[in-house]
Amino acid sequence: MADVNLAVIYYSSTGINYQMAKWAEEAGKEAGANVKVVKVPELAPEEAIASNPAWKEHYEATKDVPEATSDDIEWADAMLFSMPTRFGNLPAQMKQFLDTQGGLWANGKTVNKVVSGMTSAQNPHGGQEATVQSLYTSMAHWGAIIVPPGYTDQSIFAGGGNPYGTSATQGEDGKIAGDGVEGAVKHQTKRLVDVATRVKNGQ
Repeated sequence: MADVNLAVIYYSSTGINYQMAKWAEEAGKEAGANVKVVKVPELAPEEAIASNPAWKEHYEATKDVPEATSDDIEWADAMLFSMPTRFGNLPAQMKQFLDTQGGLWANGKTVNKVVSGMTSAQNPHGGQEATVQSLYTSMAHWGAIIVPPGYTDQSIFAGGGNPYGTSATQGEDGKIAGDGVEGAVKHQTKRLVDVATRVKNGQ
């Protein structure tokens, strides 16, 4: 069977979604996929980034992570998106990236891509479910195959119980609160690769 190409496409201002993307990379490789981790371009001005020490630190620390392009979407059989919530919706950086894929969409290059989404917020009811659902609305227009984690593994419950996609809550220290998110991310990734393998190999 042909190996799945998995693109983990993320946006992260202070590092939580980057950490989730790295866990996904690890799990994807364990599942036998060819994995690339790419970030969507930052839109915020330098002054805004500099005004938040944690944002500035993470921005500098991840300068070598390649930026996502349309080529990554065309290459991928499966895509796992990870981004923080912004007022219950996608952050502008992720939305802009999606919105600039009209050429691929018009040429049928987004059809049957197998996709899933993850997110984070400062509290458990900070718009996490709505953010992932917003992503899935765009993915429906792409003709993608949406693969939510549902309640397919006990790790989902330990990771907060979001059936749409793993969601992390930011603790007071700026890190991910609790210790169940890593397991939920890894299960979601492996489930995504499994479904994408079935699709790619016509099972």
